[in-house]
Amino acid sequence: MSNDQQLIEELQNESTKRNAFGTLVSTYQERLYWHIRKIVLNHDDSDDILQNTFVKAWKGIHNFRAESGIYTWLYRIATNESLSFLEQRKRKSMGGMDEIKDYLLENLVTDTYLDGDEIQMKLQKAIALLPTKQRLVFNMKYFDEMKYQDMEKILETSEGALKASYHHAVKKIEEYLKSET
Repeated sequence: MSNDQQLIEELQNESTKRNAFGTLVSTYQERLYWHIRKIVLNHDDSDDILQNTFVKAWKGIHNFRAESGIYTWLYRIATNESLSFLEQRKRKSMGGMDEIKDYLLENLVTDTYLDGDEIQMKLQKAIALLPTKQRLVFNMKYFDEMKYQDMEKILETSEGALKASYHHAVKKIEEYLKSET
């Protein structure tokens, strides 16, 4: 039995659920935080979304069918929670995608946790300007070194669509970086 299978069984058993959930949180918290952080680019919002992710996981563990790994399942929840957050922000502001891009760029500029040289900041700005799906795919492939097969499960789309999104993202980033030099 794999560690994931054992953890899932413990999470689905009322007598071991609480301890198993503590293990789940300590095992995946940091990776999920940074995944969320790359989407919303704000520490406080990332913490809130991470908490919501684990609340949803706690409430939904009995429905987990183990068709994918537990990390893939958590990653999907975190991704959906992050996208929902951005969508709610867009609806509240009524400013559309430009408002979201302004929000992301402002977070990037004021982020005390992001340290990097000028080139790193330009790359992060180029990534922030990408459409949401391209930004997600780029971050997952480039920074997380995730395989397309895993991304397919998380984003529920085809490998071909993911490769196309990554390709378009790379081209846009290259164009942005060339225009900034």
